[in-house]
Amino acid sequence: MLSDIDIAQKATMKKIQDIAAGLGIPEDALEPYGRYKAKVSLNYVDSLKGKKNGKLILVTAISPTPAGEGKTTTTVGLGDALNHIGKKAIICLREPSLGPVFGMKGGAAGGGYAQVVPMEDINLHFTGDFSAIALANNLLAALIDNHINHGNELGFDVRRVVWKRVVDMNDRALREITIALGGPANGYPREDGFDIVVASEIMAIFCLATSIKDLKERIGKIVVGYTKDQKPILAKDLNAQGAMTALLKDALLPNLVQTLENNPAFIHGGPFANIAHGCNSVIATQTALKLGDYVVTEAGFGADLGAEKFIDIKCRKSGLRPSAVVIVATIRALKYHGGMDVKEVSKENVEALEKGIVNLERHIHNVTQNYGLPCVVSINHRTHDTEAELKLLVARCEKMGAKVVVAKHWADGGKGAADLAKMVVDMCEQPNNFKFVYEENATLWDKMKTIATKIYGASDITADAKIRGQIKRLQDEGYGHYPICVAKTQYSYSTDPQLRGAPSGHVVTVREVRLAAGAEFIVLVCGDIMTMPGLPKVPSANAIDVNDEGKIVGLF
Repeated sequence: MLSDIDIAQKATMKKIQDIAAGLGIPEDALEPYGRYKAKVSLNYVDSLKGKKNGKLILVTAISPTPAGEGKTTTTVGLGDALNHIGKKAIICLREPSLGPVFGMKGGAAGGGYAQVVPMEDINLHFTGDFSAIALANNLLAALIDNHINHGNELGFDVRRVVWKRVVDMNDRALREITIALGGPANGYPREDGFDIVVASEIMAIFCLATSIKDLKERIGKIVVGYTKDQKPILAKDLNAQGAMTALLKDALLPNLVQTLENNPAFIHGGPFANIAHGCNSVIATQTALKLGDYVVTEAGFGADLGAEKFIDIKCRKSGLRPSAVVIVATIRALKYHGGMDVKEVSKENVEALEKGIVNLERHIHNVTQNYGLPCVVSINHRTHDTEAELKLLVARCEKMGAKVVVAKHWADGGKGAADLAKMVVDMCEQPNNFKFVYEENATLWDKMKTIATKIYGASDITADAKIRGQIKRLQDEGYGHYPICVAKTQYSYSTDPQLRGAPSGHVVTVREVRLAAGAEFIVLVCGDIMTMPGLPKVPSANAIDVNDEGKIVGLF
């Protein structure tokens, strides 16, 4: 079998103008980035507002494992499959972060014969959106320290500057740093730190903004620090919003590319789901819904993180409503949840599978009962899957009222997921009982407790007196109507990544609170989660190279 990059580099791509024409997008509405990538003008996007929306399909997954699940691959494969059966379908994905690309997770362009292309461009610099986001974030950081250096008229308490710098790379050495050393000419020394770009509030704002005006207003509301008497200081107090928006103006235009089968895909924005809200941009999703009859999008990691935030943050803020949900699983991954060593999961083990299915069953329950949406389980087929394992999995899912489809898009492209596509089309025509996990008028504490108990299976939440005080202060200051964005490990329903399957009765500890006033949500950091990841002992970067002909090799 060829590697992902070998398959992608052998693809016969159409010029991006031809892909756009298939959607009815005129050439003068495109801003091409070479032959195979383009941005779509916001004026054209605005012209679509009167058109009817297509059906929105959300792809999510079981809790991720080292054995792999293939959520993005399934998103691409389903989009291709819908087109294969004669439907007009568009894919909406997040942009990959360079941190995971060069780290451990890998890229986010799909795999096998279900990929978006040009794969190397998408996984590396793409159209420069992340660079623009990083620059806007770091401009604000520079303006803060410059203001303090030149008299500090706004009265920043340098111990309470909360705005961090960012870089799109996994670099643990930057988590906690001291800046402005070297004497008075370099400013006032203080403790600071870096987050990864995908954890920046600018990224969240970028993905939730609906226009240039909305983007600028949201940026102006960012709380960057506090005075000694704890009054908030906003980005607009520094008059930063105009220049920051200027850096983001072109990036806000959604990116159009194609799949291996020359079907359209919007790839735009990319907040992580374990430390941010995990969804692509509202602008890209809304644009796709005006241009296609079906739009397939994904939410990061498992349905406890990505899908919950997709519903309680993205849908709540944008008015989007999914018609159906696909939960991606592999038999290998479920056996890992059942206690098998990752090196052994290719071997048949019905007992381990039976234990591990509880992870999937809780995700099914959350989607159907707590989100009120119909779902189908898509088994990303592997050659080591056995009939006995598949029979058990189908029986357990059907007992919960969920249908199961074995999809072979990784090996066969769109035609390998035709059965999945047909089932999804049928589900989209059924009425659903879509609902949010919690009510907007619930307190911040109760919202977090509801997520923990209803979605994670926890018995309660806890926090020390300092954290409880911070949450109460945000409630009292008028932020109580904001949704909650939980930052926690993606590997478990608990905050312990080693607890596989479906742990219950655990207590979720909130250890940090972050106000994202521009994004309009409250980040509650639970457990030992990092907003700046580190590289593994043997990073993916070690295998990536450029040969003498200038061709990138080793990229998955």
